[in-house]
Amino acid sequence: MFFKIALGVLFCSIALAAGETYEGYKIYDVNANNAFEKEVLLRLSANDNYDFFDLPKIADKPARVMVQPEDQVDFETTLNRFGLSYTVINENVAQSIAEETEQMNYARAAVDTNGRISFASFQRFDAINAYLDELAKAYPSRVIVKTLGKSYEKRDMKTITITNGDGKTNKKVILMDAGIHAREWIAPAGALYVIHQLVENYSQNAHLLKDYDWVILPVVNPDGYEYTHTSSRMWRKTRQPVTSSCVGTDANRNFDFHWGEVGASSLSCADTFKGKTAFSEPETQLLRDLMLSLSGRAKFYLTLHSYGNYLLYPWGYTSAYPDNVKDLDEVAQAGASAIRSSTGTRYTVGSSTNVLYAAAGGSDDYALAKANIPIAICMELPAGGSGFDPKPAQIEPFVTETWTGIKAMAEKVIAKF
Repeated sequence: MFFKIALGVLFCSIALAAGETYEGYKIYDVNANNAFEKEVLLRLSANDNYDFFDLPKIADKPARVMVQPEDQVDFETTLNRFGLSYTVINENVAQSIAEETEQMNYARAAVDTNGRISFASFQRFDAINAYLDELAKAYPSRVIVKTLGKSYEKRDMKTITITNGDGKTNKKVILMDAGIHAREWIAPAGALYVIHQLVENYSQNAHLLKDYDWVILPVVNPDGYEYTHTSSRMWRKTRQPVTSSCVGTDANRNFDFHWGEVGASSLSCADTFKGKTAFSEPETQLLRDLMLSLSGRAKFYLTLHSYGNYLLYPWGYTSAYPDNVKDLDEVAQAGASAIRSSTGTRYTVGSSTNVLYAAAGGSDDYALAKANIPIAICMELPAGGSGFDPKPAQIEPFVTETWTGIKAMAEKVIAKF
């Protein structure tokens, strides 16, 4: 089928001049070889001037952090003082963004010869919604598209429900979302690939839809997502103003389960700002309501993020484990094993707090604790470049690899529930 979209959207450039240019920003990989050095990094991560992309607790994996020019001397001095080795892996983030823009504009000029949605570039939000609507028209017996509501900037937030067309209601559900953090472009791309596989490659995946419907929200944070395409590539939060000078909330710190505890900032300008209240954001309210509407039917909640090759499960607010940790781990391990067997890529599996870092108020914790969805997993897709910048040529290999893991996890859930 043909993916119809206005040429103005198809060929639009990523104009960043109106926002942050990231000129002179550096990205560091920092090695912490013992508990003391890990603690140093943990304390540094509490400084909101440092943008930590990855802060693993596991050995032999470096932390990755972006630092603005005015903080680089102090940052390097601190690392040297405590004996932490580091490598500057990106000397100027602005240059990387410029290169990404050029590659994206070139990739958008290519047409998918199979007439499908293209995975040769990252799609804009309107294009994503257009694709969902077109699938609903092309496959009316198997696809339902609904508008949950609107984002703060009045963008329609749409879900796609994918069935096998047998007309049965109240089937069990696999619920998936992506794009809760704006800059993680590969996550919505991964969700789109899942949609493509379930709808347009149905014959090979019919077994995944026999007893389960899939409900997918491909972009939780559309305002932030669009802002990263037009103004500030590394923006993470939503776009609702908080104060006269600070905009946005970390939507994955905004859920009302141990909200505002560890790993969430009270500073309104911080990237991990928890929000003025739990569910202060219209986007998180809509996702909450969707979860609760499926409580009892939904058996698997999967949220796609980037980056770091992790399959994480609750809890995010404590190092303690949920009562059903064996089930959670079994499903996550199935995904990791399938990916490793297929491509050799290794995913680290474990609870969020014990593998990565503590972060209260996350959607996966809420799904398990409040929406009573027994399997809740956060999948952190690969980085690609030094930050959130996979090259266009990497998109399809990444999303096909991701689908291998998602399919294996879904099969495990279907067998267990």
